[in-house]
Amino acid sequence: MSTTGAIKAPTSLISCQGVTVAYGHGEARVTALHEVDLAVDAGERLALWGRSGSGKTTLLHVVGGLVVPSEGRVMWRDGELSTLDDAARGRARARGIAYVFQGSNLLSHFTAFEDVAFARETSADQRTALRGGQSEPSPQDLLELVGLSAKLDALPSELSGGEAQRVAIARALAQGPELLLCDEPTGHLDSDTAERVLDLIEALQREFAFALVVATHDAGVAARAGRVIELSDGRVAGVVNS
Repeated sequence: MSTTGAIKAPTSLISCQGVTVAYGHGEARVTALHEVDLAVDAGERLALWGRSGSGKTTLLHVVGGLVVPSEGRVMWRDGELSTLDDAARGRARARGIAYVFQGSNLLSHFTAFEDVAFARETSADQRTALRGGQSEPSPQDLLELVGLSAKLDALPSELSGGEAQRVAIARALAQGPELLLCDEPTGHLDSDTAERVLDLIEALQREFAFALVVATHDAGVAARAGRVIELSDGRVAGVVNS
């Protein structure tokens, strides 16, 4: 792999322009991101890599509309995501952005099937607008895709860590995303399970052609991406293309 100074992809699905995120005031002010520029191309696989405190999770949340930058702009679907109020930003985010967090965050009283079905139902209007009524995989199909056809009726307490993370992936896919954001998706998994989860995410990306952004402190996980953005102290420290 070779390091280059290029940041922007030629056709952006989503972009951050001069993004700064700061918390507090005066001497208590902490700047998590410093004037970051980033663009994600449709269908690409990108890693945000850096040690704890580097700003990678904050940047992931900015990209997904969960954090509003103190300065700069976030552009999504030819509109400015960062200027919308909470409700409008949530609606915009629902139109094509899905998350897999470090913890699976499954609904404790829902079975695997119910959790995926709930995500599919709540995003139905957005998916119809995006895909024009094309046929889509059912919750059962998605759970079969992630190898959990025998766990449809299992509650989160009845799943292993790897199984719970696979349900979270199926739930994210149920939203029909154009952009899937993963925050340390293997952080709580043993190495063998982590490898299987990463293989699965990459296989599903090839099948469904969504853009994938993974925030990770693990150099091995980052190296699997087509492009790696290295972050340090809230700044872009380098870009590696493979």
